[in-house]
Amino acid sequence: MPQSDDRPNIILIMTDQQRYDTIAALGAGHMHTPNLDRLVHEGVALTHCYCTAPSCVPSRSSFFNGRYPHQLGVFHNAHHWSTSWIEQLQASGYHTVNVGKMHTIPFDAPCGFDQRLVVENKDRPLRLEREHGGYFDEWDKYLAYMNVRKPSRDTYKAEHSEWAQALGAFTWPLDEQHHSDIFVGRTARWLIENRRSNAPLLLVIGFPGPHPPYDPPQRFLDLYDPADTPVPRVTDEELDAQPHALKALRQEMADNNHDAVKWQLNPTEAQLRRLRHHYDANVSLIDEHVGLILDALKKRGYLDNAVVVFGSDHGDCLGDHGHIQKWTMYEQITRLPMIFWSPAPGRLPSGAKGKTYEGLTQHIDVAATILEMAGVELDENFEGRSLLKRMQDDAPLREYVFAEHTADNLLKEVTMMTMVRSERYKMVHYEDSTDGELYDLYADPQEKHNRWHDAACDPMKRELMDAMRRWRAGEHV
Repeated sequence: MPQSDDRPNIILIMTDQQRYDTIAALGAGHMHTPNLDRLVHEGVALTHCYCTAPSCVPSRSSFFNGRYPHQLGVFHNAHHWSTSWIEQLQASGYHTVNVGKMHTIPFDAPCGFDQRLVVENKDRPLRLEREHGGYFDEWDKYLAYMNVRKPSRDTYKAEHSEWAQALGAFTWPLDEQHHSDIFVGRTARWLIENRRSNAPLLLVIGFPGPHPPYDPPQRFLDLYDPADTPVPRVTDEELDAQPHALKALRQEMADNNHDAVKWQLNPTEAQLRRLRHHYDANVSLIDEHVGLILDALKKRGYLDNAVVVFGSDHGDCLGDHGHIQKWTMYEQITRLPMIFWSPAPGRLPSGAKGKTYEGLTQHIDVAATILEMAGVELDENFEGRSLLKRMQDDAPLREYVFAEHTADNLLKEVTMMTMVRSERYKMVHYEDSTDGELYDLYADPQEKHNRWHDAACDPMKRELMDAMRRWRAGEHV
């Protein structure tokens, strides 16, 4: 049916815990990502886009509200949030739908959506709402209907004799149609194929992967030769120079079962290669469903006037720096894959397609760009800055980017952890501690040499500390 106005359909696809270096077209030559490669080759990729928090809830709350965690009071995964700029699109006439993960708390908060088909974390019982009898999402209901048991940290621990050595990497034990990422992809296509509204569409698709458990079906593992998988090298010198809070985080991950991952303080090369093989295969699973979603959109005519945005909420160390999962401020965590793509004439600036924008950006700038594309004015408190013009002229947007996090049930030994990064330097400040991190990213792009206690770097530390203070005070820096 004809669309009611000429504003673009907006398709926002978000993964959970996907590293920036997992797309072949952006330099990860070992990856199998043909559909994401297409988006890069025909769209605009932001190569230095940073989240505002290194865990799901504060990062997503910040992205969907266009403000930093300290402005929202959402600092870790147990903090509630239920508002978003989706409400503005809904009020302006968009038909707003979510399929998959948003990680709002409550999990089914309307958040500006006309309809939500919620799929949350892959393995956990969603304890945050257990006081109300637990929360069952659409995937839980589907698995119950199909009479299959949901794989989880408990089932993997009970059923795998090598669980303690697997680092959270398992082969999907059920028919692949039951996998959470496949369920989300199929549900999104079903919605596209059966939608009847003539209003412009805002569709947010949240894939649960490649968040652990790292459990792709065998078919996607077969796309890779594990011998081609990069494996990190970590030295005792690097580990010794880490702040106490990060040493405590490593130990917490080794002592317990978080998301079916029991970490090893000294994993073998074979363990790390297997872990990354499974992670990469899960990215390829998602890539396949991105392509199928694009096919469904094209078949229904939505791509004649659409913008597709692909990104993630944060990354995963996967053994880099001796760490697993998130909660740190390394590039593998805070730097995101982020791509704008549109086959419709005029939706991306002329000459911008196939470009990379290398300037520093925050993911809230992506949100601001989406709102500009939708013809919605930014709220005066919105901290994101639109990138639409800069996609063409490459002008710098930000001198610094920031991220922050407080203590939670895993990152226990911090009060407030704040990152500030310039083009060359990164500082991580730990409130109430003499510990910290400082890296010269020109000389040390892998962040292996912490120069926090190097007096020669004191001038740069003072500059970054001043930028952090001004940012906290509300200045645009």
